[in-house]
Formats: sequence, structure tokens, C-alpha cells
Amino acid sequence: MKIAIIGAGAMGGAIAEGILKCDVIRPDDLTVSDHNQPVLDHFSTLGASVTLDNQLAVKGSDIVCVVVKPWCVEKTLLGIKDIMDYQRQMLVVVAAGISSDDIKGWMAKGDSTPVIFLAMPNIAIAYKASMTYITPVDASEEQVKTIVSLFDELGESILLDEDHYPAATTLSCSIAYAMRYVRASVEGAVELGFKAKVAQKIVLQTITGAVELLKATGQHPEAAIDQVTTPGGLTIRGLNEMEHAGFTSAVIRGLKAGKPK
Repeated sequence: MKIAIIGAGAMGGAIAEGILKCDVIRPDDLTVSDHNQPVLDHFSTLGASVTLDNQLAVKGSDIVCVVVKPWCVEKTLLGIKDIMDYQRQMLVVVAAGISSDDIKGWMAKGDSTPVIFLAMPNIAIAYKASMTYITPVDASEEQVKTIVSLFDELGESILLDEDHYPAATTLSCSIAYAMRYVRASVEGAVELGFKAKVAQKIVLQTITGAVELLKATGQHPEAAIDQVTTPGGLTIRGLNEMEHAGFTSAVIRGLKAGKPK
């Protein structure tokens, strides 16, 4: 399976980094196309094929991933439209606010349009730890299986209908919100007397433990919280102080504010 990534910025580069860590994909089966030569040099040293020419990247690829800023998607797609083989190749578009109807309109060749997947990973995909949302459009069961298998190699994925895709886009921002919590906890630990590096180690392992516990048990978070909140104890006092400051409400409002219009 040969994969082309067009656009190796923060997200496209992260996807490429993750793919190059996959045992099931050979490095030379990945082609990275970008206008930035130092970026291409980096991926070349990792074994990927690289090019400045998007059309050259598309040739011979089974999966074409377009990972550019939303305002660049139309121009990028029109630039590869003529070279794409709709009978053989699948198109994956990673960009917020771009609909399948937009893509079909730009890519139509008469009555023919490509098999499209809208995908929204997060930057942890570089470490094969993304939560990726996938919306297939006009794809066969086998094609869906192929794309899901690819993103499952890079973390975990979930299939969504397109109506839910805008909400998925904002949920993909949750990694930044989690990092902001980490920052706040580290700063609090420093105020309590820990050195910053020690504080970060403590916070990261604590979060890792919370994630592993919830995944292993399938518990609702509140049920797990109940296990560690002694009546009148420190934990419940801390939680209540956070809630007085609007912790839960702030998280929900942040998520809703990030939803594309």
C-alpha cells in the first residue's frame, strides 16, 4: 500500500512521522510532498520518498492524503485532479470546515468523483497515539476497512457520519485542552514546592494512570472519582474548589466554542 501526503506542516508532518513508525508500512511506500525543502530533507533521512511536485507524489499512490490549511484545499485538489485515478485511488482530506460536497464539486470529472474520506486526527498521531475521526463518502466496505486499519495503526479511530464531523473537529482540539490542564497542574505543583521537571513527571504519570484505569475498567469517570473521594477529605475539597471556579462548565464551553460554524 503506497501513501502520498501532500502538505507536511504540523499535522501532515505528524501523520508522516507516525506512518514511518509503523511496522506494516515500509518507509519507501510513503511519499511526502511539500514546498519546504528542509522538511523534505528531514523525511528523506527517515527513508520516505520526497518531492516538491504534488502530481508526482500522487502517481503510483493508493491513498492520497491532502493535509493543508482549509483555504488551500481547493487549489491543492485542483492541482492533482487531472492526475488522480478515481477507479484506483482513495482521497483523504484533513482540513476543518471542508465538506464532501465541496470536494466533489472541485474534483468532479463529468459524473465521476473520487472515493473521499474526511479525517481529523490530532498531533499525537506522530507517536501512534491519535484519536482520529473518519467520515467515508461513497466508499466500499473494503475501502473503509483499509482506511480505518491505517489510522488504527496510528492510535485509535472512530467512524462518523458527516453531520457529526464538525463536532469531531472541535473534539480533536481536546488534546490542547488536556495539555493546558497539564500546564496548570504542573504550575500548581511548583507552587506546592516541587521542581518543574519533577512536577511534570508526577502530573503526566497521574494522567496516564487515570486513562489506563478508565480504559481497563470501562468505568464512568465519576464512578472512579467516587473511589478516591473520602467524605470530608482532601480530594473532594479540591474538586469542589475547581467546580466553584467553573471547571466543568469551562471545559464544555471551550469545546462548544471550538465547533466550526
